Amino acid sequence: MAFEIEGNLIEKFDTQRVSDNFQKREFVIEQKESRNGYEFQEFLKFQLVQDKCGMIEEFNEGDQLKVSFNIKGRKWEKDGKVNYFTNLEAWRIENIGAGSPESSNTPEPEETSFSEDEDALPF
Repeated sequence: MAFEIEGNLIEKFDTQRVSDNFQKREFVIEQKESRNGYEFQEFLKFQLVQDKCGMIEEFNEGDQLKVSFNIKGRKWEKDGKVNYFTNLEAWRIENIGAGSPESSNTPEPEETSFSEDEDALPF
């Protein structure tokens, strides 16, 4: 299921190699919304995976972006403890600021599969 959101790029992080066959890169978008005369700020952290990690490189903090993403949920077990994680996995990023060309258009991603016995940190 694909979603889109617009907001300002607040921060982008370095690429992390989680295991020999998996890497991710995270970034944060600030979204402002007004309801009933009040303004709310949401800080949403997205991740880029594998060959998409470089997509955020061309954007700068403060840029107004439109992010297309999927919601991914994972179950992770270690030492008999179960935890659940939800990730916002970006697959397209567009600069929507005044006078900025759209960029980083990519087709909707294929499903990513991971082995269940990975001992790496959850993502």
